[in-house]
Amino acid sequence: MIDHEVHCHPDHTHGKGCGHTAIKHNDHIDYIHDGHLHHLHKDHYDEHIIEVTDKNPDKCNPIYGCVSSGHKHGPGCGHEMVPHGDHFDYLVDGRLHHVHGDHCDDHGEIEVI
Repeated sequence: MIDHEVHCHPDHTHGKGCGHTAIKHNDHIDYIHDGHLHHLHKDHYDEHIIEVTDKNPDKCNPIYGCVSSGHKHGPGCGHEMVPHGDHFDYLVDGRLHHVHGDHCDDHGEIEVI
């Protein structure tokens, strides 16, 4: 019996050069793939999320230049969606941006490998 969320993707193996962004997550590496974090576990991929912590908070921490630059995060914006807590953020230069009204919130740094 599996006690964690599993993602099946039999036609693709994540690894160096696979084309997906690798990030350090806790003590392992996850791959960002279509708004999911995949971690190889035996014969399948586990679904992971970036936990809400002091390093990656889920609070209003405005980055006012983000939205005022004319860029709006969303599908097709050019930034990868990353699951964080109970929502999605966008990866921008190693930081998690979360759209919040007229600004983006900075939800902290993640280490891109």
